[in-house]
Amino acid sequence: MNYLEVLGFLHLSLTDALDILLVAFLIFFAFRWIKDSSALNIFLAILLMLVVRLVAEALNMKMMSSLLGTVIDVGVIALIVIFQPEIRHFLIRIGNRTRFFAIKDRQLGDADVSELVEACTQMSARKTGALIVILHTIQIQSVIETGDAIDAVISSRLLMNLFFKNSPLHDGAVVISKGRIVAARCTLPITSRTDIPASFGMRHRAAVGISEESDADVIVVSEETGGISFIHEGVITPIESKNDLLNLLMNVGHATGE
Repeated sequence: MNYLEVLGFLHLSLTDALDILLVAFLIFFAFRWIKDSSALNIFLAILLMLVVRLVAEALNMKMMSSLLGTVIDVGVIALIVIFQPEIRHFLIRIGNRTRFFAIKDRQLGDADVSELVEACTQMSARKTGALIVILHTIQIQSVIETGDAIDAVISSRLLMNLFFKNSPLHDGAVVISKGRIVAARCTLPITSRTDIPASFGMRHRAAVGISEESDADVIVVSEETGGISFIHEGVITPIESKNDLLNLLMNVGHATGE
């Protein structure tokens, strides 16, 4: 018996080759997506079941193929529940990257950036913890509503007062939108990633969480070390100097020179 013929690999058309390449790409993409999460073992088990089912169908093992097909079909609902956070983050990221016709939020002017940099520098020197979210096209109203509404111009003094440890509004995030401070003491979603260094605390995890669920950028000032971090699309960039933060804010298109 020719096992290659049994498995159906002798008659490989261009369409079959393209089909195999597309499936391989999807598997590779899925593996990269969840490689740092607890869902990896579940994904590998499902992949193994799919391979066994394909082999069973090729060998015409009807009972095994039917059993595995039933398990896989029923498991789809369970997978949606298990992977709900990952699926949600994935769809949000796809949506963020495909908003070609979205109306960009009014960018921060040079004066706004200067006030932000000054406030963060002063809070860093005093080891005052801070969490500042800068919104763009996605307004995340549900997050804004968790805090206290504020409608004020961006001021270094105001930001320092908001995050002063004895201030009733210091615990949580300050949200900036359309060139103004719109809310304080906001609660942010916490990322489920496991690859964030232990030296980063809950502020950093919250900053990564909101940057994963929106196109917002976040500035974090550590209360323990006074270090400043800039988070963009889930990537944490440590800030070494005042100019580094200024350049980052300029490079991501916040300042327009208005």
